[in-house]
Amino acid sequence: MKKGKRYLEAAKLIDRTTTYDATEAVSLVKKCASAKFDETIEAHIRLGVDGRHADQQVRGAVVLPHGTGKTVRVLVFAKGEKVEEAKAAGADFVGGDELIPRIQKENWLDFDVVVATPDMMGVVGRLGRILGPKGLMPNPKAGTVTMDVTKAINDIKAGKIEYRLDKTNIIHVPLGKASFTEEKLADNFQTLIDAIVKAKPSAAKGQYLKSVVISSTMGPGVKINTAKY
Repeated sequence: MKKGKRYLEAAKLIDRTTTYDATEAVSLVKKCASAKFDETIEAHIRLGVDGRHADQQVRGAVVLPHGTGKTVRVLVFAKGEKVEEAKAAGADFVGGDELIPRIQKENWLDFDVVVATPDMMGVVGRLGRILGPKGLMPNPKAGTVTMDVTKAINDIKAGKIEYRLDKTNIIHVPLGKASFTEEKLADNFQTLIDAIVKAKPSAAKGQYLKSVVISSTMGPGVKINTAKY
C-alpha cells in the first residue's frame, strides 16, 4: 500500500526503533494528525494471552474521563416502565419486538451501542447473527445487559468504551480526538491501561502487555514503553 505524502512527513518525526513514554507518545501522535478532519486517536494493545481459551479472554468496559469526542447513539431494548426510563435518560432509540424486522429486513443499524434489560435478551438473541459480528451484542461484562438502564446510558454518553480481544489477541479502542489536549489524551490512556492491566486473566502466563501502539486515523503508529505497567 502506497503511503501518502502527509503520512511520510509525519513518519519522519517518529523513531521506529524507540518505545516512548505515554506523554511523549501522545504529543507525537498529535503532531502527526494533520488531516483536514478531527482524527480519532486510537490505541492498539497486543496481549500475551490466547483468546481461543475461555479462561484467557480479556473483555470489559471503562469510562474514559474525558470521553471519546464522538457522539454515541444508544439503542435500548426494554419493556414496561423501563421504556420511559430509557427515554428520560437520553436513549436515542427505545423499543422491543417491533425493532427486530427493522434490523433484520431493512438492515437498520443507525446506532453505536445496544443496551438491553435482561428480560429482553430472548428478543435480542434473535439478532445475534447481525449484531454479534459488528460487536453490538449487549453483554453483561460490558454493562450493557442491565436493569439500571439510566446508569448504562449515562456511562455510554459520558465516554464509556468496550474493549475486547480480536482474533489476533489485540485490543483496538479509541482514546479521543486529535483536538483533545495532551493531558486529556494521556488521562484517557492511563485509565484504559489501568483497566486492561486489572482485567488480566489469572491463566495468562509470561509477558501480559506485548506491545502498545497509539496512532491517529491517518497517521503512523507510535510505540509506548510498557515496562512501568
